Amino acid sequence: MGKWLSTLVYLAVSVFLTRLIPFSSFFRNVDTMIHEFSHALTALVLSGRVLGIELHADHSGVTYTRLVSSWSSLPVSMSGYIGASLFSLLLFALHHRRAQRLGLALALAVAAVMIVLFVHGGFGLGWLAVFIALTAVMLFAGPKLRSFYYLLLAFLTLEESALAPISLALTALARPSAAGDASNLAAETGVPAILWALLFVLVSLVCATRSLQLFMRGRKEERTYGR
Repeated sequence: MGKWLSTLVYLAVSVFLTRLIPFSSFFRNVDTMIHEFSHALTALVLSGRVLGIELHADHSGVTYTRLVSSWSSLPVSMSGYIGASLFSLLLFALHHRRAQRLGLALALAVAAVMIVLFVHGGFGLGWLAVFIALTAVMLFAGPKLRSFYYLLLAFLTLEESALAPISLALTALARPSAAGDASNLAAETGVPAILWALLFVLVSLVCATRSLQLFMRGRKEERTYGR
């Protein structure tokens, strides 16, 4: 419990600091992109079809799928929040291994697949185009600028992947039928939406805690090496 409390404190500080960075709101859609891509990828793995994806300026998104069986909706609905949390952990793991270019290349690849196959117009199309261009430039930028950009993406993704399930849980308490993926899962299983939302919160906190541990360990190793 102590580690999770520390994680929440670090997240609160991170949210405050990143809000001070100009245009940080733009990059918060990276989490939305990964969330919706996770839905789409799971649907395709289960032999379903992805009809389209929408990304909105308010950091929300929608994935339209056609599934071959009713049970497929369970893993598809579960994959959004869990996939986003795991991706944020992956970014910090790659940072810890000093593989930032690989992390940026993965984010770039996801955006490219989205714009080619799934996102056909609206805000999402323009956002993806700008994100692809900017990330491609950063792949070949100097180490300091690339590191700043990478950590900005990593921390914003971490924040959103942790805060979104908490917001979902609050919605599930107040309006269970309006809790997005948790509502869909409740309709399919009969398990209350709040319990699904709390599961997403649990996964996000585990991933966030591990992510911050990797980041802090990397900072300590850098200081030790510098001496």
